[in-house]
Amino acid sequence: MSKIIECVPNFSEGRDKAVIEEIATAIRETPGATLLDVDPGHSTNRTVYTFVGNPADVVEAALNASKVAYKLIDMTKHKGEHPRMGALDVCPFIPVRGVTEEECVVVAKTFGARLAQELGVPVFLYGAASSSDYRRTMPQIRAGEYEGMKDKLQKPEWAPDFGDPNWVPRWGASVTGVRKFLIAYNVNMVATKEQAHRIALNLRDQGRGPEQPGRLRCCQAIGWYLQEQNIAQISINLTDFEVTPIHVAYEEAKKDAEDMKLAVTGSEIVGLVPLEALLMAADYYIQKENLFILEEDQKVHLAINRLGLSTISPFKPKERVIEYCLENSGTGELAGGSVEGFIRSVASRSPAPGGGSVAAVVAALGAALGAMVGQLTYGKRQWESLDATIRRVLPPLHQAAVSLIPAIDADTAAFNKYMAATKLPQKTDEERAAREAAMAAATEETIQVPLSLLRKVNAGTWEALTQLADVGNINCRSDLQVGARCLEAGAWGAFYNVQINLNNITDEATRARYLREADDLLQQARKGCSNVLEAVDKRQK
Repeated sequence: MSKIIECVPNFSEGRDKAVIEEIATAIRETPGATLLDVDPGHSTNRTVYTFVGNPADVVEAALNASKVAYKLIDMTKHKGEHPRMGALDVCPFIPVRGVTEEECVVVAKTFGARLAQELGVPVFLYGAASSSDYRRTMPQIRAGEYEGMKDKLQKPEWAPDFGDPNWVPRWGASVTGVRKFLIAYNVNMVATKEQAHRIALNLRDQGRGPEQPGRLRCCQAIGWYLQEQNIAQISINLTDFEVTPIHVAYEEAKKDAEDMKLAVTGSEIVGLVPLEALLMAADYYIQKENLFILEEDQKVHLAINRLGLSTISPFKPKERVIEYCLENSGTGELAGGSVEGFIRSVASRSPAPGGGSVAAVVAALGAALGAMVGQLTYGKRQWESLDATIRRVLPPLHQAAVSLIPAIDADTAAFNKYMAATKLPQKTDEERAAREAAMAAATEETIQVPLSLLRKVNAGTWEALTQLADVGNINCRSDLQVGARCLEAGAWGAFYNVQINLNNITDEATRARYLREADDLLQQARKGCSNVLEAVDKRQK
């Protein structure tokens, strides 16, 4: 799975369209960075840019934008309603997919160090990247704003994390760090502003004060009125959607509205949203209503419907879900290419893609065939009595098919990392130590990738396939047979890859442990395949 980080730099220019566009162009033209949104504010004299990319690319894009801002923004002339302390006021990095908060801290520190070094400006760390409680939040660091920063920098306790405490009048000072993804979310109501605000006070973390806290953590909220829509809204900022998900905020608002005899008429998400937030909502309604939905796009559709996200304006997932805004966001080059292209790559004069990637393809196809048989049994009147069984056995097959797709590229990537490690220089003791460490890490990955494939092959698939063979659509028996053989072949391929890569491990105990696990998993696959084929044969007689 590719790593995606969101970066949301706030530059202190919201009126000069030429400057705003030049900064946007610097981001847009950085390879690997995808600019998603540019939001200028005239009264605040501030523009918020939103872009995404992998860890290295977001750092480069943020630096490129900052270098343009350094030339074009003069803070000695800046006025605006929003608090500010520098040309680049704040630059947060937000983990979106496949990346941890700790990795984002490294990204923020890398950006801060390079910004200070390449532009000669003072840089502070905030949020998860800060190591001091008294300078962890933006209000703490920004106190005194641009006008007070010159004197503030001279105080020992306010020395910047990066760069010298020298005052750069045209620039000021900047802050970078890490925060969770903030979802701006509004609940629509047929109510007055005051009624909406009463519910907001009930929900928001701070409530009505220390003595009357609200019900929802990581939730900021107020009530307001949309004159153009003739409705009220509870305007909510969810600062950690894993603590308080969208659907929880929505359902809690509905509960209070019902008590007050008020109508909730849907909701809206302002800006972009991570896919996971919508899938969490979908899973909630699937469980609540005892629904059976497997496909991701159908889950997204359900979430949009149940939350009423298209009430005010159409919610278009391809334009509003971060992962969908990126091309090939979740699929590697091999898995995302054509079947013909993959076969030709395997047949070329190159060791990768090789047996490991082929094993992943074959295994994924085997699970997919099992899922297909389940789909062709479920919902048909003649097998209506089997609906409960199919609801139970279809999900693990569908999940296995989807989860095996990344392994197609993962095996090739692991092989390439190992080959790159073997080519590292080894003239000095330091170089030899670095090469040895890189080869050890790469070797471990070449073993863990096929081991993971073996585990996924056995993750509930054989029991599900056997039950399908016992009762499923008999017209699909050959598909079950091919599927079982494919899964078994994928397991054999993964086992052979573990076996050959163990030659690069010198510790005998470690080798024996890995080989034992791989062999156990292989025997499970062989037994599972035999059970499926036997069940199909019984039904043919």
